[in-house]
Amino acid sequence: MKPVLALVGRPNVGKSTLFNRLTRSRDAIVADYAGLTRDRHYGNGKLGKHEYIVIDTGGFEPDASAGIYKEMAKQTRQAVAEADVVIFLVDARAGVSAQDHDIANYLRRLGKPCLLVANKAEGLLAGSQLVEFYELGLGEVHAVSAAHNQGIHTLLELALQTSHSSEEEAEEAEQPGVIKLAVAGRPNVGKSTLINVWLGEERLVAFDLPGTTRDAISVPFERNGQKFELIDTAGLRRRGKVFEAIEKFSVVKTLQAIESAHVVLLLIDATQGVTDQDAHIAGYILENGRAVVLAVNKWDAVDEYQRELVKRSVETRLPFLKFANLHFISAQKRQGLGPLWTSIAQAYKAANCKMSTPVLTRLLLEAVQFQSPKRAGMFRPKLRYAHQGGMNPPVIIIHGNSLEHVTDAYKRFLEGRFRQAFDLVGTPLRIELKTSSNPFADKAA
Repeated sequence: MKPVLALVGRPNVGKSTLFNRLTRSRDAIVADYAGLTRDRHYGNGKLGKHEYIVIDTGGFEPDASAGIYKEMAKQTRQAVAEADVVIFLVDARAGVSAQDHDIANYLRRLGKPCLLVANKAEGLLAGSQLVEFYELGLGEVHAVSAAHNQGIHTLLELALQTSHSSEEEAEEAEQPGVIKLAVAGRPNVGKSTLINVWLGEERLVAFDLPGTTRDAISVPFERNGQKFELIDTAGLRRRGKVFEAIEKFSVVKTLQAIESAHVVLLLIDATQGVTDQDAHIAGYILENGRAVVLAVNKWDAVDEYQRELVKRSVETRLPFLKFANLHFISAQKRQGLGPLWTSIAQAYKAANCKMSTPVLTRLLLEAVQFQSPKRAGMFRPKLRYAHQGGMNPPVIIIHGNSLEHVTDAYKRFLEGRFRQAFDLVGTPLRIELKTSSNPFADKAA
């Protein structure tokens, strides 16, 4: 799974600026104003081939006892507990403060891997102004400037080396033949109940209270000789509805579970239909290229009119998952569960499908002969050959000339042809276009 880096420090030391730098985004609001960040903020980053999750936190006051600062401190403490590495930011120009000492004392007691980072150190990288930060007792001081991108690459390398996520990934990779199945959905949709029915025992806590599951729980399971790793994820609720800090980190664990799974079973509540949050989770699954199966739970609790509304909402709210099989089930009454396994196996097989270059090229040329791409000015895109560029999800790379003029509609047409030929049900399919370079472009006329 991706390592989690938590940014911790007193207000206005540059945590949000560093967050934007690590995620190469502008998602966090940055201003010269203390206490601007009050809520959790998550972002993805990548260094070379190594991906990670960054958590931006509000100003940390460990001893805060009332008001918004108490809630911010509660959330930050949970961030530290769940992170693989804590990046403790201090202000290199303001020097050590009493609040820095309080945070350092808290971090030392936890014993969590921690990097002490002096931000705003532009022009001070070789100075003696950083010596005073050693009194915090957290080891070496790493000088950076988030605003000027100084020392960030070195800091990231050190943070990723400090995390133990690479060892965990190596251990997970040592289990060939095991299908990782993540059960995802909003809180109280019946994820734990479904897994308990599959296992035949009350292995997971199931209760009529949203948010009972707070972490991603992995359970080994075997069916008809096939080994599975069932992952019961905590429910993802709307951002404005997440009050408790521990639920914030359920979000991180859920996103990590989706990323590491081979197949995701997305549960939808029949009594509520497809909500914005369902569409958000579905979009995240598609973004990560996971194979997916859709299941509408609590089907026994709605009448015919509501069933028609649910079916229509699936068609209108989740049109980008048309490739996924849809099932209507009742986990509590064990209705419609058998066909789920067929779709899960089909989705896993499709996600790992091997497609030969001759067959792909033949299908491509047949598609072009059936319907040519639209002309763009004087040029018509010329599609020459195709080959497979990856699996889980399948990636098809098409080579030719003037492919930058190929429309999205034509790419969808090609995707439909490839899906039909290889029976790619339940998995996203990515098509990449590569235009051949002109060998005469650099030669004088």
